[in-house]
Amino acid sequence: MRTIRSISMLWLVVLTALAGCSQEKPPVAESGRKTGNAGAKPEAVVAKGDDHSGWWCSEHGIPEGICAQCSTKLAADYQKKGDWCKEHDRPESQCFICHPELEQKFAAQYEAKFGKKPPKPELN
Repeated sequence: MRTIRSISMLWLVVLTALAGCSQEKPPVAESGRKTGNAGAKPEAVVAKGDDHSGWWCSEHGIPEGICAQCSTKLAADYQKKGDWCKEHDRPESQCFICHPELEQKFAAQYEAKFGKKPPKPELN
């Protein structure tokens, strides 16, 4: 009887652990990172889980060091300078929606550095 009870408890623990792993985890706040949610205020951005350690932001198609959609600090700096597209919640100088030609400008920087075309931005 104890063996059956032990096996039942073990299965309960395993199933509970599996159920917890399959549920989507809430985003973890991380200073300076953003999910790319349009309309989110820079103060309320959270990490999506993308790697932001490289030179290129593949989410937004620009160098990571100037990506105001990934950095609340940069977003605030661009806003202070008056370089902000309120409609699309990003710097005007990085708004591919209003200025599609900018995507080619940044792609050329990537091509010059890596000798190949950049990955297509994941988010607009």
